[in-house]
Amino acid sequence: MPGIFERISMIVRANLNDLLDSAEDPEKMLNQIIRDMESAISDARDQVRDMLAQQKMLEGDVKRVTDARNEWQRKAELAVSQNRDDLAREALKRKTDYNAQLDVLQGQLTDQQALVNKLRNDLTQLESKYEDAKRNKETLLARSRAAKAREQMAKTATQIRDIPDYSGEFGRFEQKIREKEARASATAEMAEARSAADNEFEALQDPAVEDELAALKAKLGK
Repeated sequence: MPGIFERISMIVRANLNDLLDSAEDPEKMLNQIIRDMESAISDARDQVRDMLAQQKMLEGDVKRVTDARNEWQRKAELAVSQNRDDLAREALKRKTDYNAQLDVLQGQLTDQQALVNKLRNDLTQLESKYEDAKRNKETLLARSRAAKAREQMAKTATQIRDIPDYSGEFGRFEQKIREKEARASATAEMAEARSAADNEFEALQDPAVEDELAALKAKLGK
């Protein structure tokens, strides 16, 4: 008996959202929970039936002992009316025995009724939670997936915040590249200027070329 009570109470107290959040496979976990609920509900119904049958048997015993006690009370009264104190005493002893039995049976019946009521209450809660789980299965899974996504985003944001700021190093690196580009441009410009100057100096240093060019132009009538 304690096993089924503990099993049902554990399922009733379980927080489905927490279970799904901690599960590697939420859908598989939820399907297993639903199967566990179905099994627990079947077991609980069997227990309610069996315990209710025991309760009815105890109620029958209480009625039987109560009737017997009342009968011996009637016999004691009859004996007294007939001035048979000896029979009255015997009847009252029997009545006392049945009263003791009745006290025990009443206690057992009270305990049995409490157990039946508790199991019925747990069964009702389990059935309600079972219907909620079936009805909200997709919603629960969606909420679980959303919670995991938010958790992952939070972790990613934390990781990004923990990355060192290299903006200063990138800025200094860019400045060095610009300086190199400027030096390369200046070097090319200076090389071009030096080449032009060299050509002019070469022309000045070789007048025979100009004379030969003039003679050629005269010959050709140019």
